[in-house]
Amino acid sequence: MNTPTSPTPPVARPVRLLIVDDDPLVRAGLTLMLGGADGIDIVGEGADGNEVAGLVDRLHPDVVLMDIRMPGMDGLTATERLRRRPSAPEVVVLTTFHADEQVLRAIRAGAAGFVLKDTPPAQIVESVLRVAAGDPVLSPAVTRQLMARAAGGAQDDRNSRADRARRRFDELAGREKEVALAVGRGSSNAEIAGSLYLSVATVKTHVSRILAKLELNNRVQIALLIHDAGLLDEEGGGGVGIR
Repeated sequence: MNTPTSPTPPVARPVRLLIVDDDPLVRAGLTLMLGGADGIDIVGEGADGNEVAGLVDRLHPDVVLMDIRMPGMDGLTATERLRRRPSAPEVVVLTTFHADEQVLRAIRAGAAGFVLKDTPPAQIVESVLRVAAGDPVLSPAVTRQLMARAAGGAQDDRNSRADRARRRFDELAGREKEVALAVGRGSSNAEIAGSLYLSVATVKTHVSRILAKLELNNRVQIALLIHDAGLLDEEGGGGVGIR
């Protein structure tokens, strides 16, 4: 899990950021707050999910900061459609709720994480930079709440979800399974490399293969699949963390 003391990954060039929110005051505040940050270049703004595809085609952002609740097309639908596209930018969801049940849908759709609208500016900047560097962002408290929601529902639904997740997990090769479990535990690439006696580059290759084989978007979705399968419960692990 990301911690406030973790160093922000370096970026080779400024991260191209698109802000999508129906509230012009929120957009203005975010633009003012993020526009002067080192490593971020705000390339455009949108007020509705229907605008996202066209803006992405025209502006080529690296990250989209996406509000959930918008008229017209909401941010969840926009995220789902955007992340199905090839070479799609990463999406960070904006929400006013600590445990909005729709956030889980956004993550399953491929969002790399989310930030609360009252998050301190420096943390929003760090979140954007981390996501651009391939490091999904979820707070520990929110992760626990999301995982609890993922585990909720009727027993039959949980059993069906677990069966599907286990079948997908079984598609992985032996070392891929070990790496996927480590991702589910919240281990970083460096920590996985140390525990499995691999190079960091090899771990990254395994993660990429897992994502491709299971048709997932990011490490968050790997962790959710591991959680759905109940594999961490079997090994005595606690909640799932995300790095």
